[in-house]
Amino acid sequence: MSVIDRNSEFLFGFQATMTNPNGDPDQENKPRMDYETSTLLVSDSRRKRDCRDFLKNKGYQIFVDTLADAKVPMDQMFEYIRDSWLVDKDKMERLFAENPSLKQAWEEFFGKDENYKEAYQKKLKELKDSKKKAKELSPFNNAFLTEIIRRSLIDIRLFGSAMAVEGVTRTYTGPVQISWGYSLHPVELVKSNTITTIMNEDSSTFGKKYKVYYALVAHYGTINKYSARLTSMTEEDRNLFRRALVQGMMANQTDSKQGQEPLFYIEVIYKPEYDVYLGDLRRFIDVKQNNEDGTRKEGVIRSLNDLIVDFNDLNQVITELKNEGYIEKVIGWGHPITQKGHFLNMPAFEPVDLWEPI
Repeated sequence: MSVIDRNSEFLFGFQATMTNPNGDPDQENKPRMDYETSTLLVSDSRRKRDCRDFLKNKGYQIFVDTLADAKVPMDQMFEYIRDSWLVDKDKMERLFAENPSLKQAWEEFFGKDENYKEAYQKKLKELKDSKKKAKELSPFNNAFLTEIIRRSLIDIRLFGSAMAVEGVTRTYTGPVQISWGYSLHPVELVKSNTITTIMNEDSSTFGKKYKVYYALVAHYGTINKYSARLTSMTEEDRNLFRRALVQGMMANQTDSKQGQEPLFYIEVIYKPEYDVYLGDLRRFIDVKQNNEDGTRKEGVIRSLNDLIVDFNDLNQVITELKNEGYIEKVIGWGHPITQKGHFLNMPAFEPVDLWEPI
């Protein structure tokens, strides 16, 4: 599968009903808020965590991982990934076939013994007390380990990472960048907070569970072709990301996250020769309160029925860029509820099935 060669930008929207999409540990785990505007906030890390956890559950190895609720040390993860390659002759041969210079460097340091793990460990033992030679090995280690890591770890290819352990110092900027999400309207915190029991080792205490009544939240993001070259993010990876973004939220049905539903995903894909972006697509969405039935007073929003979401400005600017030849296509997905008249003038898009199993 080829590395992506087209920039794209996307808009992901979801609704949150009687839930806490992203608690703030500095505020008693209350929903993150801009209190000046009563706007709900959701960090990019929350979205990435949902994606990582979901892909891990599907059998993909991830770099930013946890074990028994503790983050796996970076050197431990590196060692595990390295050894899993060194004991797999077929994977090593494919790696060297695609990287002749890496194969040549390997043979210079470790010889042509096909027992790769034994040869590697033997050389490391020899170099243990030789700082000069160990320093000479460092560039090879850097190239070898970063290559197998980005081939092995889906979240490195998507989101990048900073690596800093013995023999590896490298920072990858992730091709997928996600903005902090925010509600497209003012929200209200539930005034009557639920009391919950927090169990400790030898006692229990009482705490509060904070929620919002309702929020329609949108994240904006970009996928960059130049960063994709560095992490080797492929078209298959992009398809995985789209589905993990939607399905990861559905899979994260904890007590605090119950009540979240993905609603829509729109991605604008540019032609290979262009490096442009429209920028934050949320600027082109107009959200107003729907008071037609008179059941809600002004400012009280409790469901999607209380809103009208108009994509007219976004639709117009996409049409203009299409006519000028910048945009290759627009793809999208919508929850069935989006077909009930809550969303007006959505851009025409090629449908993709983001509920398709991974």
